Amino acid sequence: MMNIIERIEKAKHIVVIAHKNPDADSFGSASAFYTYLLQLHKKVSFFCKTKDISPKLLFLPWSDKVRDGFPKSADLAVSLDCGSKNRLGIEFECDLINIDHHESNSHFGTYNLVDSSCISTTHVLSNFFLEHNIKINKKMATALYAGLLDDSNGFMSSEVDGTVFALQQMLIESGADYTICNHFLMNYISLAALRLKGLMFTNMQLTHNATIALFHVYNKDMKQTGAMGEDCEYALEEALYLPTVKVSILLKENKDLSVKVSLRSSSERLDMSRIASHFGGGGHKIRSGCTFSKEYTLQKASQELLQHIKKELKFGTEKI
Repeated sequence: MMNIIERIEKAKHIVVIAHKNPDADSFGSASAFYTYLLQLHKKVSFFCKTKDISPKLLFLPWSDKVRDGFPKSADLAVSLDCGSKNRLGIEFECDLINIDHHESNSHFGTYNLVDSSCISTTHVLSNFFLEHNIKINKKMATALYAGLLDDSNGFMSSEVDGTVFALQQMLIESGADYTICNHFLMNYISLAALRLKGLMFTNMQLTHNATIALFHVYNKDMKQTGAMGEDCEYALEEALYLPTVKVSILLKENKDLSVKVSLRSSSERLDMSRIASHFGGGGHKIRSGCTFSKEYTLQKASQELLQHIKKELKFGTEKI
């Protein structure tokens, strides 16, 4: 089988894919790869199934090129940060290069570049560029830095080590606009998101001796505040700042009445990917998610989650 570089050279029309409801890692790695392909003078399209991209990501290069229609003439696609095939949001016939860092990745691509030892997909992609002596220009550096910053939670994650800081330094030296990345990814918040965060903290439940923070968000809450789905993340992450909280759980009612679950933990020892995979989801040890069908209410879904967490992680039976 030919390698990734050879397949790219052979391709006539390449589509770069950011996953549905993209975060900075998916969008940033897609942006960087789009830039790389332009340097090769390839015909390239930027695809994302989600029509309304978060305003937090629109500072990234080529955000104005994103389209939600998949071109029929494409003979190669490249997915970035898609842990599973359904995250693509589209079915197509052409070959697929799957670039990712999720441990749960099923290697669904024709070609797979998956490294779960990396903290972000932009980390995987940076290594790929360096390994093949591909020059990282300012646009690429900014996009790669954005994913690194976001998936490391502002370099505060327990997964951050010396290699991450070395990569951070290299990207800054390559021209990454870290100031704009910090502003939009760490400090930017809309009024709607601020209102939702206040509502979520007002209704937050603390269980298991205040070691678990539990959030229920209904469609009416989203309509009341005017917030977007990703705006729920602020309270979910910040709950882990509480001195006793080890796990933070969000159950959000989707428009089709299914329940989206987001799981966060303060330590890799509390493996959220194990919990999520039990319910058909996946992700990382400290950041994972899954979905319950519309037959589940938020209360029923949270009961099952809490029972499984207590059983798997031994909450209440030993010190955590």
